[in-house]
Amino acid sequence: MANAEHSGRPAEAFESTAADTARARLRAARLGLWLLAAVLAVRQVAVVLGTPRGERLTDLETWVGPDGVLHVNGSLYDSTRFTGTPFGGLVLKPLTRAAEQALGWGWTFGTLLLVAALGLVVARALPQPVTRRTALLAAPVTISLLMLSLPVRNTLWLGQTSIIPVLLVLLGCFVVRDWRAAGVLIGLAAALQPTVLLFAALLWFTGRRRAAAATGASFAAVTALAWAAMPHDSYTYWVHHMAGVGLGGEADALANQSLHGALLRLGLSGPPEIGLFLSLGAAVAALGVRRAVRYARDGQLLLAVALTGCAAIVVSPTTWQHQLLWVLPAVVGRVGKRASDRYVWPVAVILVMTLPAKMMLPNMAVLYPLRDNAVLLAAVAAATVLPFLPRTSPYYRAPVPTQYARPVPTRWKRVPLLPFLKRVLTRPNLLLELLLIRVTYAAYQQVRLGATGGTNTGGRARAEAHGRQILDIERFLHIDIEHWANHAVVKVGWLRDFFDFYYESFHFVVPLSVLALLYWRRPVDYRWARASLGFATLLALVGFWLYPLAPPRLMPDLGVIDTVHGVQDFSKPDYGTLTALTNQYAAMPSLHFGWSLWCGLVIAIVAPKWWMKALGLLHPFFTVSAIVATGNHWVLDAVGGALVVGGGFGLSYLLMGPRARPVTATAAARAVEPAVPERDPASR
Repeated sequence: MANAEHSGRPAEAFESTAADTARARLRAARLGLWLLAAVLAVRQVAVVLGTPRGERLTDLETWVGPDGVLHVNGSLYDSTRFTGTPFGGLVLKPLTRAAEQALGWGWTFGTLLLVAALGLVVARALPQPVTRRTALLAAPVTISLLMLSLPVRNTLWLGQTSIIPVLLVLLGCFVVRDWRAAGVLIGLAAALQPTVLLFAALLWFTGRRRAAAATGASFAAVTALAWAAMPHDSYTYWVHHMAGVGLGGEADALANQSLHGALLRLGLSGPPEIGLFLSLGAAVAALGVRRAVRYARDGQLLLAVALTGCAAIVVSPTTWQHQLLWVLPAVVGRVGKRASDRYVWPVAVILVMTLPAKMMLPNMAVLYPLRDNAVLLAAVAAATVLPFLPRTSPYYRAPVPTQYARPVPTRWKRVPLLPFLKRVLTRPNLLLELLLIRVTYAAYQQVRLGATGGTNTGGRARAEAHGRQILDIERFLHIDIEHWANHAVVKVGWLRDFFDFYYESFHFVVPLSVLALLYWRRPVDYRWARASLGFATLLALVGFWLYPLAPPRLMPDLGVIDTVHGVQDFSKPDYGTLTALTNQYAAMPSLHFGWSLWCGLVIAIVAPKWWMKALGLLHPFFTVSAIVATGNHWVLDAVGGALVVGGGFGLSYLLMGPRARPVTATAAARAVEPAVPERDPASR
């Protein structure tokens, strides 16, 4: 034994086994991510090519006519469907000799290859040093994010060329070493998107002055070539339309995410708007390039390129949806000293670039300026104000670690099933929480509405049949009190008003208040309660999808009075405009009661005084009375709500373990488990 211990062979064998296991897991993760990227690519191709002609590749169809654009007299800009530069038209003209179907297939698959190349270049350009794991997984993750992003999806759908300028710039900055070739590539990109000329300033101020000069010369040469070949189109684009302004749609349309478009949407027009746009655009361009130069000298060239691209988005007179790809590479920037804050910027960028703006912010008039300009605001923030950490910062590679509570013993050996989801002692980032809550609720609304195919018409017969089933079960159990309770409450005016008010007002107010109080006073309990509520809502969505149910107020023969929404018009399949907002057949289980029961249980568990616990438990009692008395739910709907809430708490326990025990500030400091080991100060 002593000889074996001194020889070190058992330890070496153990280390070898652990290394082999780690490599196997890395290979499996890498394979899974590549498969995901492939699935997303296949899905995008299927969506585009499966769409009927005339509804897909609409911008590409500019080039296909009876004889093709090559043989059509007149300007490229006779129709506003073509928004590119004259040089772009000159490059694309040879493609018009191809057959329409072959051109569509070739363009779609060619775009996919460009996206793959773009992802590989971005993965290669990550700021050093990066771990081997990050380097191997970066490419499939990047390609997957690109496939999901709105600019790439629009490019595939419309048949646009917006990926080509981005790829040319990245090739010139990261792949090509010769300054002449780099300048030519970026100059060609500027000839396709003129605001890319900002990269010449980035090259100049980072010491690559010959490449900057080559960029300007290449741009001037190919633009002059296009002017000589197509003088009328060049005049139309550069002079009449002022570098494309007015092409592709109205400049104040929501799709135009430039500063010019935002000012027009705010009601400004004429010389004041033009002056403000030019002054603000110049300020953003100067500040953005200055920040980009600083990060380039810091060794974060990919971030510098992304910031310059974001500035180009802002200063362009028109920046359509498919031209917004520059925001996505800015995700590599690191913001925040705490590890828990490090995810805010990447998550915000990914959500803004992949989800419709209506999912990001509520449908409130006061928020329209933010919602309508979400991508523009992200670009402006990245280019001008976001405090990205330099690599010299001590927090760049070692942020302040997250504090975890000690694990609580469980009754079962395998619990928690996800031990890496530890109970965090510190308060989560508020902006990230609000963003995720909003997006999650918007997704919940979409799934809930989609449970009947997006309309209540198709699911009416099935939902009413289920309603009769529920009524039969309640009659068998002698709990069919909906009609009696409804008519009893209608006869008492103040009681009817009370239950109507309670039904409409407390469904969101109380859960949000509980979450806010826990967030501020009990961060550990906040995470536990939030997870339980999320699991319960997810289970409820499954119920809505599998068992659409008409509530008592929508059962024509039952005679229940809808005291909250008023009399529904049964002559219309969807019972009026109310049902266009939500699925009226999402009654089983009742989340009105489920969320109120969650509130009552959480208050009863965490409240320090008995009267607080009792007051919390009154909320589900009043809620169940309101949903039955107003005719909006069956009694069994409340039972279903209770079941999904129990399932939510159970899943939270099963996956994440028991709720962390309350601790004082002194005890919390002793219970901390550092997320990363402390390093020797001398090594920093």
